[in-house]
Amino acid sequence: MDKISNLKQIVINTLDINKAQDIVSIDLKDKSSMADFMIIASGTSSRHIQSLSEQVLEKLKNNGVKDSRIEGKDSSEWKLVDGIDLIIHIFHPEKRKFYELEKMWSELIPKEKLII
Repeated sequence: MDKISNLKQIVINTLDINKAQDIVSIDLKDKSSMADFMIIASGTSSRHIQSLSEQVLEKLKNNGVKDSRIEGKDSSEWKLVDGIDLIIHIFHPEKRKFYELEKMWSELIPKEKLII
């Protein structure tokens, strides 16, 4: 297993152990150059979302992703953990439904639109 796949599994396990809901992993390798994988999960409250993002950030840093950080610190409904090759979105379920990232990123994107 390569390093990024291993790190992806560590993040998914961390989310699962900490009771994140509806965890989804999307392979971005042929869709975008911004990251290799996107992981999307839901939290049950603003405190849960904050805790999940902090747990994931800690795991990333402990596994060598020193430049990782949390975006959306002021939001109570969404956090993004930038793990360089992994992007982790943690949403309140209603916000997640509104943005529909799984639908947008799971569809095959035409090659001419790949560069972001």
